[in-house]
Amino acid sequence: MENKDLGKTTLGMEANLAALLSYLLGFITGIIFYVVEKENKFVRFHAMQSIIVFGFLFVISLIIRIIPIIGWVLSLFLGIISLILWIILMIKAYQGEYFKLPVAGEIAEKNA
Repeated sequence: MENKDLGKTTLGMEANLAALLSYLLGFITGIIFYVVEKENKFVRFHAMQSIIVFGFLFVISLIIRIIPIIGWVLSLFLGIISLILWIILMIKAYQGEYFKLPVAGEIAEKNA
């Protein structure tokens, strides 16, 4: 893994670490890093993508849990998919990649 210069952060930490941490607690840490980080577009991109992706997954999870049996099974699968996506996004952020998910990545890029 090569060490990319991703610029300075408002928080004084490495940009790749800040981007990883923006995924740590889903949309909650995404909001925190998006609000606190004023300058670094890499961190702001990952923070916004975290807000969009995990905010959406949280809302969908709440909705499908209401549905008896089928919703509970779907909720289990959604949880597994969310976990895998969470790990992938944190790894890609730490590696210094702008890993854009299809819809969320485009929105995040425009708002970074």
